[in-house]
Amino acid sequence: MGAIRDFLAADHDRLDALLARPRSYEEFREGLLKHVGMEEMILLPAAKRLRGRPAALAEKIRLDHGALTALLVPSPTPEIVAALRAILGPHNELEERAGDGLYDDCAAALGAQADLILAQLRSARDIPPAAHADGPRVMAVVRRALAAAGYAGLVSGA
Repeated sequence: MGAIRDFLAADHDRLDALLARPRSYEEFREGLLKHVGMEEMILLPAAKRLRGRPAALAEKIRLDHGALTALLVPSPTPEIVAALRAILGPHNELEERAGDGLYDDCAAALGAQADLILAQLRSARDIPPAAHADGPRVMAVVRRALAAAGYAGLVSGA
């Protein structure tokens, strides 16, 4: 069960390192979009298909993904980066936690197909980000996504 967790947790570590270096923000942004895509387009659907129902943490994870991807739309500011970090810490823990985290839960559902899904995760394509967009409409979307995921007020003006 640990191979999927190990692969995706190592990607979390890589993304955390990129976020820690301001000059690496765009690489972080691309990497986070790919990581979310791997989970949303490969891991979660496969686990649901094989189990017959969504993973226990799927709803919370998807709300967090919505908040994280919304934060990637505006130009990065220290406040946006701090909000990303504030969400990623507990989010990654929900996914990585041994035994009852998302990754182990999905791996249990995948059973004998876990190796096939891991191969699909490893070969996932990049998801090129759109250009940053700023302004009141963008921040209204960010505000709604943060509130939906339980992070209202995390970014002022958002």
